[in-house]
Formats: sequence, structure tokens, C-alpha cells
Amino acid sequence: MKLSAPIYHLKRKAKLLARQRAIPLHHALDRIAVQEGYSGWSLLAARHAATSPAAKLFGRLTQGDLVLVGARPGHGKTLMALELAVEAMKLGHRGVFFTLEFTEKDILNRFDVISVKLAQFGGLFTFDCSDAISADYIMATLQSAPSGTLVVIDYLQLLDQRRESPPLAEQVSALKSFARDRGLVIVFISQIDRAYDPSKKPYPEMQDVRLPNPLDLTLFDKTCFLNNGGVQLQATS
Repeated sequence: MKLSAPIYHLKRKAKLLARQRAIPLHHALDRIAVQEGYSGWSLLAARHAATSPAAKLFGRLTQGDLVLVGARPGHGKTLMALELAVEAMKLGHRGVFFTLEFTEKDILNRFDVISVKLAQFGGLFTFDCSDAISADYIMATLQSAPSGTLVVIDYLQLLDQRRESPPLAEQVSALKSFARDRGLVIVFISQIDRAYDPSKKPYPEMQDVRLPNPLDLTLFDKTCFLNNGGVQLQATS
């Protein structure tokens, strides 16, 4: 059964309902679940976890893949990337998140949005917000990462911000070789150009990715574009 909105939107709706009606959050969640056609929130969450876009995308990934997750701000690309990390951790793999955008508290809050408690994964998740983030830094940090590790880079364009770093195309090529040699999956969150018009096409496409400098986007093995709660998954070859 398709939900009327992404699960994190439904959870926000439940929190608002709980405040408005002065009822416990779990009661509000159950009410939202009933509106969606489920007997309770636990059933809705379980069914969603089994059929979520993140689970579907993860099922298509192979070790060595580079994945592009793109959307305009506020359309869930960070949550999608974190859900992919969760899918990896469910199988006992590590999840590593590199960012200059968020604090560790921000990311922990986003795990709460997707109803995930990191404690259940026994330290498999690592957060890194170093100012030195670049392809060289990421590869040095992951020298001992075991195969199957899912790496999130938030975001693609940040690799292009430091003047002393190599061109973006060189960095992504290096990370592609590194991922294949080490059996990692690297997920790049990407900005979308402001010129993208959702009234003309339902999802962004490769040509809508914001690129300050040239980059061969066929370096990515899979793409995931999001817009207004919808998800479009594709292989690039």
C-alpha cells in the first residue's frame, strides 16, 4: 500500500497532532497509520522498511558502485543516503558519513526522523566533518575500511571547494577506482541546479546536476533522483 507522503513527513504530522491534541506521540502515530490504511504505526513502519525506496536501491547495489543521490533542498536526499547506510548496517557492514554541511547532532536528529536508533548497530556508523574533506582525505581515512562499507559524501560539490584539491573529475575518478579496489559503495549527495523546473518534468536528470566544473557523470553506476516524495532509480549503463 503506497503511503500518501514519505514516512518522515507522516512522522512530523504525528508530532504536530500530538501537540495539538495533547496526546502521547505513539497514539498520534497510530492515528496517522490508520489514516494510511494500517492498523497501527508498528505495522506501517515494518511494511515501509521492507518496501522503501532505499531498500530497493540498496538491493541493486554491488560493491564498487558509485551512486548519485540528487534533489533540490528539502526533498529528502540526506535521509535517503542515511537510509542506505542503515541498510548496509543491517547486514553488519559499516556506514561512514563525510560532511561539511551538518554537525553530528544534526545527523543524529535525522536518524530520529527515519526512526532509527544507532545504538542497535553497535558502533558501525562513523561521522566525519573535517574541514580537510577531499578525495585524498576520504581515501586515507578509509584505508582499513572492510569491503561492503557504505560511504556517504555530503555533498559531491564540496569536493570542488578547496583550491588546493585536484579538479573534481580527478577526485571522483580516484574515488571510483578506490571503491572498486576495496569493495566499497560510495554514495554522493548532489545539489540540483536552480533552473530545474518540476512543472516541466517530475524528476531531475543528469543534466540538472549542478556542476561548477566539468565532470563525466557516467562515472556513477546508479542514480537516485527525488522530488516531492517521489523517487526515480536508474542504472547509468
